[in-house]
Amino acid sequence: MSDKTIQPWVKTTLEMGPVILFFIFYSKLKNNEYVLLGETYEGFIVATALFIPVLLIATAILYFLTGKLSKMQVFTAVLVVVFGGLGIWFNDEKFFKMKPTMIYLLFGGILGFGLFKGQSYLQVVMDGALPMSRDGWMILTKRFMYFFFGLALANEIIWRSLSTDIWVNFKTFGLPLAMFVFFITQAKVISKYSTEND
Repeated sequence: MSDKTIQPWVKTTLEMGPVILFFIFYSKLKNNEYVLLGETYEGFIVATALFIPVLLIATAILYFLTGKLSKMQVFTAVLVVVFGGLGIWFNDEKFFKMKPTMIYLLFGGILGFGLFKGQSYLQVVMDGALPMSRDGWMILTKRFMYFFFGLALANEIIWRSLSTDIWVNFKTFGLPLAMFVFFITQAKVISKYSTEND
């Protein structure tokens, strides 16, 4: 299937929509318990069970519209199914709460491995979206690596020490906001090492 271009708002909706729906599911179900096949499930687990197919459907639609999925999108979908499935199977919410930690640790680790080899895997992933010199890419990659490790640590601290309500808000709003702010703060590096006008 050839690559296609879609409107940015459509892509954003398909990527962020499932997360917003998870927040809505959890908000509506969190104070209740549900019995299925003799097993009692809390609202968080039920919200997780609803979130998994929603994410997979959104990912499938994105692939249908664009003809491609990034490695990050595929990996995220796989981890959602694995950790969400484990959480449902064992009726234990900690598996799903650990998913962001695993994602960010792996992303940070991959970037760190590339830096160790003297390469910027971030440049490869972004596929030339930002025209920058090699030095700029190496600096940006190092910052992303530390940022991902920081997010992994923050997720662990929050889900292990604070309430589920706080963790859901952190995952739904805190993580995207942190990512947005981080991107904004990198504008100086991107501008300094830009090769767009070379």
